[in-house]
Amino acid sequence: MRVLNVTSPAVLGTAILMVMGTTACATKKHVRQVVAPVETRVAGVEKKTTEQASAIGELENSVSRTDERAMEADRKAAAAGQAADRANQAADTANKAALEARSRADSANQVAEQTRARLGEVVENIDNYKLAGTEAVLFPFNRWTLTKEAKEQLDAAIAKLKDSKGYLLEIQGFTDATGSKNTNLSIAQKRADAVVRYLTVEHNVPLRKINVLGVGEENFAADNKTRAGRKQNRRVEMKVFALDLGGPAQSGTQASAPPPANP
Repeated sequence: MRVLNVTSPAVLGTAILMVMGTTACATKKHVRQVVAPVETRVAGVEKKTTEQASAIGELENSVSRTDERAMEADRKAAAAGQAADRANQAADTANKAALEARSRADSANQVAEQTRARLGEVVENIDNYKLAGTEAVLFPFNRWTLTKEAKEQLDAAIAKLKDSKGYLLEIQGFTDATGSKNTNLSIAQKRADAVVRYLTVEHNVPLRKINVLGVGEENFAADNKTRAGRKQNRRVEMKVFALDLGGPAQSGTQASAPPPANP
């Protein structure tokens, strides 16, 4: 049997290489046994992490969509609230308009009732108006413009009625017999209108208190055959009627009588 010399360098080197080879193989196997499960677990963790990241992304997308729907719902709710506010304002305006219209209608009805009552009183008392006086205003031939004297005469007559309420005026226009009846009728109406205009514009006499008529050449105040008589016939008579509930005509608003005709 051959005995190896283990003390030789060659043998020692070979032995060391064999030991190192055996040790290296053992270490790699051990590493594989240890690392492989770790890699498996890491891969599983990475897979789960990827899945969780995907789930988180989907959740975030879902949350974003939910936020968008919530914001859209908020916008719609705000728009609905604004529309409701406008509707309420319109309703309030309509209610105010209705109340104002009802108030005006009530006022109009009240005025109408008062007017009817007043008209009834006037109609009932129409026969109680008594002649209180007559004022005669003269005009030049073929003229219907008020002279200065005529205006002063009307001013004085109206001054007597300043504090009176229950009175009516009858304004009648006349002419002399010169000219045609149609022409005289037109002139008489213009003379009466001139007096009415002066009373209403200059003295604020309510038009409802005045009755006017152009008579013409009828009802002479004086002899139409004389110059002086024709002068008296070219006139407007203002008759004052006072409300007298006591019966006889009142004398507090007496106006002057027409001037007598010259002979």
